[in-house]
Amino acid sequence: MRTFSTISFILMCVIGITAYAGNGKTIDNLKDAFKGESTASAKYGAYAEQARKEGFVPIAIMFGATSKAEAVHALNHKAVIEKMGGKVEPVTPQFTVKTTRENLEDAIKGENYEMTTMYPEFIKTAKDDNANDAVKSFRWAMETEKKHSLIYTNALNALNKNDLKTLPKVYWVCPKCGNTYDQAKPEDKCSFCYTSRDKFIKFDKF
Repeated sequence: MRTFSTISFILMCVIGITAYAGNGKTIDNLKDAFKGESTASAKYGAYAEQARKEGFVPIAIMFGATSKAEAVHALNHKAVIEKMGGKVEPVTPQFTVKTTRENLEDAIKGENYEMTTMYPEFIKTAKDDNANDAVKSFRWAMETEKKHSLIYTNALNALNKNDLKTLPKVYWVCPKCGNTYDQAKPEDKCSFCYTSRDKFIKFDKF
């Protein structure tokens, strides 16, 4: 009996160490994502101001909305980190503001990396670790970045054609998951987290 108990104890320790190691990787990924989303939020806020200075108000409104969405993602990642027992360190965003055209190109590049490489890899690791809260936070961000990439691409095309009148005049952001809508009247509930439309944050001026 004592031998069985000893073996059981050792196995429990090994399992515990393995689980901790896996969660540690997911926590590291969450921290990287938190830093990235925090930086993106600050960067897009600065890009919005640059667009306003250049007279591109529709693009300024757009960047204002996406900045808020990235802030929601950062807060979601932070909440999961803390729930998993991790500690969130302060982030000092570092980026360079250029022309609005260059800023849009940078935004597209960043979103495409997150939606095709970073988040898919993070989601896979989190699934392997059975870190369901992390999977959900990563997935909400990834699906939103897909929409942001299209929004930025449309804005860049309009800017290149000198036809900003074709761009949306209003955007909505879900406060729970960051889902972003570029239409006058979005669906009744968020397609990602089912939050009611009356809770969406509206962006129609800058």
